[in-house]
Amino acid sequence: MNTVTSKPGGTSLPHSVEKISGARLRAIFVGSSGNLVEWFDFYCYAAFSLYFANSFFPSQDPTAQMMSTAGIFALGFFVRPIGGVLFGHLGDRHGRKVALMASVLLMCAGSLLIACAPTYATAGILSPCILLLARLLQGLSLGGEYGASATYLSEMADSTRRGFYASFQYVTLIGGQLLALVLLLVLQNYFLDDQQLRAWGWRIPFVIGALLALVALMMRHDMPETQSFEAARKKGKQMGGLKQLAQHPKEVLLVVGLTMGGTLAFYVYTVYMQKFLRLSVGLTDGQTTAVSAGSLLFAMCLQPLYGALSDRIGRRPLLVTFALLGTIFTVPLLTAIRNASGPWEAFALLACAWLIVSGYTSINALVKAELFPASIRATGVGVPYAVAVSIFGGTAEYVGLWFKSINLESGFYWYVTSVIACTLVVCWFMRDTASSSKIDEEARDH
Repeated sequence: MNTVTSKPGGTSLPHSVEKISGARLRAIFVGSSGNLVEWFDFYCYAAFSLYFANSFFPSQDPTAQMMSTAGIFALGFFVRPIGGVLFGHLGDRHGRKVALMASVLLMCAGSLLIACAPTYATAGILSPCILLLARLLQGLSLGGEYGASATYLSEMADSTRRGFYASFQYVTLIGGQLLALVLLLVLQNYFLDDQQLRAWGWRIPFVIGALLALVALMMRHDMPETQSFEAARKKGKQMGGLKQLAQHPKEVLLVVGLTMGGTLAFYVYTVYMQKFLRLSVGLTDGQTTAVSAGSLLFAMCLQPLYGALSDRIGRRPLLVTFALLGTIFTVPLLTAIRNASGPWEAFALLACAWLIVSGYTSINALVKAELFPASIRATGVGVPYAVAVSIFGGTAEYVGLWFKSINLESGFYWYVTSVIACTLVVCWFMRDTASSSKIDEEARDH
C-alpha cells in the first residue's frame, strides 16, 4: 500500500509519484549536463581560434587566418545532417539514451584529436587536414546530439512545465560556450601570457573537453529511457528512418523554416560576435572575451524565464515576437555594436539582442519535438534542423568575415535580417504546438 504525504495546500500524493518526479528531474539534469559538455567541446574551437589559427594556417593577414578557421568551422556543420540521420535512426530504433551516449563518445574523440594535432610547421598540409577530420567528427556528434537531447528532455518533462524544463537544453548549450570563454579568461589573466597561449596553451581546453566527455558518458549510462519511446516500441511501430520521415513533409519544412532565422541569429551573437568585437569594434582580446562571456551569462539566465512564459501563453507568441523584432532591429543593433565606444556599451547592446533572440532559443527544440510522433521524433527534430543549421548557422561566421573582407560589412546585417524575415512568415502562419503537442496526444493515448 502506498503511503501519502501532504503538499502545500493540503493535496496528498503517493510516495511513488514523488519518486517518479524525482527520477524525472535527475534524468533532465543528467541529460542537460551531458549537453553542456558536448557544446563546451564544440565551442572551444570558436573561443580559442584566435590563438591557434596561426598554428594551422600561416598568414600575415589576421582576417585571412580567421576565414580559414571559420571555413573549417563551417565544414564541421555540413556533416551535421549525416549525424542527424545516423543518431536520429539510432535514437528512434534503439533509444534516446543509446544515441546520447554514442554522440558524447564521438565528441570525446574529436576533442582529443585536436588536442594532439601537430602544427603546420611540424606536419605541413597534414596539420589542417587533421584539424578538419576532428571537426567533422565533432560535427557528426552534434548532428545527433541536438535531436536526441531535444527529444529526451521534451519527453521527460511533464506537460505543464515542458517549456521550462526543455529550455535547459539551451541553458546548457549556451553554458557550454560560456564555460569555454571562462576557461579562456582564466588562462589569459592568471596562468598564461599571449605567447604561451598561441604556442601551446590553446590545447588545454581540448584535453579538458575530452576528459569531461568521458564523465558525461558515465553519467548518461545510468539515465532511464523515456516512457514515450518505450510505449512506441511496445506498440510495434516502425521506428525511425528517412522513409518514415518523408511521411511528415509539412513538419520537416516547418523545422527548416523555424531554424534558418533562429540559428543564424544565434550564431551571429555567439560565435561570430567574438570576431566581430575584436576585428570590427576594435576591443582587446581580454575585453572581447569578457563582453562575450557576460552576454552569454545574461542569455543563459533568460532561457528558463522564457521557457516558463511559453507554458503560460504558448510557444507561438514567443516565436513571432523574436522573428518580428529580429527583422526590425537586427540592422540597427549590429550597426550600433559596430560603433560602440567601449566594452560596456557593446555588452548593453548585446543584452538587448538576447532579449529578442531568446524568444527562439528557449523553446525552439521543444517546438520541433512537439511536431513529431515518438516513432520518428529524434530523426524528425535532428535531420531538418541539422540541414538548416549547416546552411545558415555554420556559415554565419564565414559569411560575416567575407562581407568584411570586401569592405561591405553592413551587407551582412541585411543578409541576417532577410533570413529572419523568412522565419517570421513561418512563425506567423504556424499553429501553436503547446495546444497541439504530439507528446501530449501520446500521453492521453497511454
